[in-house]
Amino acid sequence: MKHEISLGRRFLGLSIDWLMCYAIALGFFGGAGPLAERVPQARIPNLIIFFIEVLLMTALGGATAGHRIVGIKVVRFTDGRNPTPWQALIRTVLLCLVITAITYDENGRGIHERLSGTRLLDLRNRRT
Repeated sequence: MKHEISLGRRFLGLSIDWLMCYAIALGFFGGAGPLAERVPQARIPNLIIFFIEVLLMTALGGATAGHRIVGIKVVRFTDGRNPTPWQALIRTVLLCLVITAITYDENGRGIHERLSGTRLLDLRNRRT
């Protein structure tokens, strides 16, 4: 089963989530002063916030805020339903390792998707 959601849309959704989490991390953990001094203090909190956001939103609704904006959703590979919390956890851990998210097979699925038993669904065209 071949699905083709462009890497551009995947990257845009991921970037939106990452930047939203960075804004939260800067606001709560960046301290005061010029932005150049605040950014290093927010790096680790940003990763933690990103992990929590992706895990919860994927487990509860199948899509992060960035996914919803670009019109994609995470579903179970087998039946197209929302991923289980376990699948969301596996997918999120592997996504945060980055290398698994940028390595794709011939069907356009990343390692994080194959190992978690998930895939992306195109909500705009309802293609699988």
